Formats: sequence, C-alpha cells, structure tokens
Amino acid sequence: MPSLRKVLEEIHLLKCSLLPGELITFTEDAAAWEALLAAYATDPDAEPAPASEQPVHFSVRTEDSDVWFDVTLSSGYGEEGSVPTVGVKGEHLGREEQQQWQATVAEALEEVRGSEYPLYEVISSYLLPRLHAAAETAKQVPLQPDEDAPRSVQLSPTVRYHALFTSHHLKSPQKRRSLSQWSHELSLVGFAKVGYPGVIYCEGAREDVEDFVSRVKSMQWLALRLRFIEPLPAGHEDRASPRRGWQEFEKIGEVVEEMRATGRERFVVEMGIGSAGIAVTAPPN
Repeated sequence: MPSLRKVLEEIHLLKCSLLPGELITFTEDAAAWEALLAAYATDPDAEPAPASEQPVHFSVRTEDSDVWFDVTLSSGYGEEGSVPTVGVKGEHLGREEQQQWQATVAEALEEVRGSEYPLYEVISSYLLPRLHAAAETAKQVPLQPDEDAPRSVQLSPTVRYHALFTSHHLKSPQKRRSLSQWSHELSLVGFAKVGYPGVIYCEGAREDVEDFVSRVKSMQWLALRLRFIEPLPAGHEDRASPRRGWQEFEKIGEVVEEMRATGRERFVVEMGIGSAGIAVTAPPN
C-alpha cells in the first residue's frame, strides 16, 4: 500500500475521536490492522511494518442504530483527490431508505474531496452525526392529540440550545474575531479555547445556535467535529455562566471550570475534555 502511514494516521485520528457508543471494526485482517494501529499510537514516527496488499476494510456503526457504514480504502487512497469507498448496510434497511443513505454518503464524500483528512471528516463530521440524528428521530413517537383538551393553547417559549465543537487547533485571529462577532450578533453566550486543541461552546435560542453552527462549519478547519447540538437539559435553562457574553480561554482547565460553574461539566468531561484529554495529532511543522 503506497500510503500506509497516511492510512494509519487517519484511522488513528478517527478512532481517537469516537464518542461512547461509536465503533470501528475491521472486517478483514482485523488482528493485523489492530496491531499496526497500536504500534502507530505508541510511536507515530516509526516505520510501519508491511501491510496486506488487500484494501483496508472496516465498518463504522453506533450502538443506537441498526444502520452502519461499510468503508473500503483502496490501494490508491491517499493520492490527491482520493476518497474512501463507503457503502450503507442495515439489518432492516429498505430499498428507499438505502437510496436515501447512499445519496447522503455521496454528498458527504463530495464535500470532503480535496481535504487533507477525507476519511476522518466524512465519518466524524457528516455520517456519524447523521446516524445519531436518524436514530434520535426514530425514537420520537408523535403525540396523539387529546380530543378533550382545549383548542387554544399557549405557545411554549423559545427552546434554548447549546452546541460544542472541537478542532485540531484554533489560532487564526480572523476566526477568533468572527466567533466573537457572531456570538454578539446572535445573542449567544459561550467561549472559545484557543491553541491546541480548539474548543468552541455556545448557548442561546435554538435558531441562533443553529445559525452559529452553520457559520462555523462554513469555515476551513483541520479536523473540526461538532460534538453535539441539542436542547439544554431541564433545569439548566436559567443557569447561565457568571461570565456573560463571549470568552476566550487558553487552557483546558479553564474550559472545565467554566462548565462546572453552570453545572455542565459533564458535557465536556464525557467528551474526553479535561479528563483523558482530546486526542489530536501533533501540530504541523
């Protein structure tokens, strides 16, 4: 395989970014590939042992879905413009749903074409979030209207959301200015942790948080990942940060302390931020 180090680097990055309940399983030569990855994790600069000439083949799935992705890295993977081959499989996948998922995959692959880490980005930034979203939607059973209930009901207040991103790094002054500007424009509370790794967190009205997330995704990043965008849990809506507005931090400890002040420490610790740390590759020279 002409780019074994590239393959190991990217699969290692992907495995380190997985959330609880997300799984990668090699479907061919599993023991050999696990050994290669373990050796790479120990010493990324060491010359990797020769690998099988067969394409790398593995599945990516989540515990909350019976749909999974079948990934193949051909011998030409790593060359300019190359992307992985991704199929969709499922235990109860109908033809129409299969076609919808394949269209989603094709769109995502086109988005990452030319990226430095196409495998990592297509799985972590596009496909796994879609898989979680689909599983969450499937759990939601529409409520049947109560015929005896009054016809007029009071509209519920705007739902407050929060979102968390991680990235390989956040150093660009332009990006930092944009994040601060957007937070003020959209009336969001949040922070950015600059340096290596980058962390971005925001809270506000649902439509404003979704707008902010869309703007962040539109920028050029290295290994950007949206860890979650979801409603604030019950009881957290009024527990705002003692530091109002937009903040910048330089240390992971400051991120944990900020989230602890609002009772939301678990939202970063469960992502590996502030405990085992965020696994990232070394900064580029």
